[in-house]
Amino acid sequence: MATLPPPPRVSLIGAPTDVGAGARGASMGPTALRIAGLRATLEAQGADVLDRGDLEGPANPGLPPIGGYRHLGEVHHWCRSVHDAVHAELAAGRLPILLGGDHALSIGSISAVARHCRTDGRALRVLWLDAHADFNTNALTPSGNLHGMPVACLCGYGPAELVGLSGARPALAPAEIRQIGIRSVDQGEKRFVHEVGLEVFDMRYVDEVGMRRTLEVALEGLAADAHVHVSFDVDFLDPDIAPGVGTTVPGGPSYREAQLCMEMIADTGRMGSLDIMELNPALDLRNRTAEVAVDLTASLFGKSTLMRR
Repeated sequence: MATLPPPPRVSLIGAPTDVGAGARGASMGPTALRIAGLRATLEAQGADVLDRGDLEGPANPGLPPIGGYRHLGEVHHWCRSVHDAVHAELAAGRLPILLGGDHALSIGSISAVARHCRTDGRALRVLWLDAHADFNTNALTPSGNLHGMPVACLCGYGPAELVGLSGARPALAPAEIRQIGIRSVDQGEKRFVHEVGLEVFDMRYVDEVGMRRTLEVALEGLAADAHVHVSFDVDFLDPDIAPGVGTTVPGGPSYREAQLCMEMIADTGRMGSLDIMELNPALDLRNRTAEVAVDLTASLFGKSTLMRR
């Protein structure tokens, strides 16, 4: 008789801030996810869940950009706190779930994951589920909003205090990242993505080959002991099913496409960390987007519609 794998030991880490975003409200995301029953949902999937509560950090000062960055000092403080919290959970053998908060926070979480994988000598694959490539720099975007720059920062293009969080520069090579669902990219950003060779499965690709083939290609070559990190920006989803985000972009994956994406990631058995980002309850309808995000997170932990043997 086959031995069942041990239940995942999961830690929830709230990061209630929107200092990296243009719109206010993502700071309420961790509370909305908890209200939507994230912990109970994961426990129903067999996970051993600890809620570590919320990290603390500076408030959003609402200031214009300085040197092309808005709130760089505040974003650095939050990302450092996220890095330390996520790294501690990984070192303890737990699976950290970062509850955002805006997507700039993923500089902290993924820097911690990259550091952990370097120490353990494990391959890393980052699956970036998002409507946006988030590969801007201060020279490419006039807004200065750092939630549009995390992938660039992780690949070494950004301010020193964020680029060096993992202890290595860059934290990631572009070859370690797969972006899925992309459909909103600035012109200068698009050229930069091509220059560095980032692998992007945009919505045209998904439309042409389907979500199943998209994930098959995105997961190709995954090492047996690889650590898969999923960075799930809720605006990855079509706004018809997930209106509660500050940067909605029509034409995203349907509910069923998103669920298949999550189920196929779960099938690898290698997800070791997760971000749930950019949920903005101020723009939501009766917490609907949070409930969808929680349901899709359950699919990442094994909830499936699969009936065939």
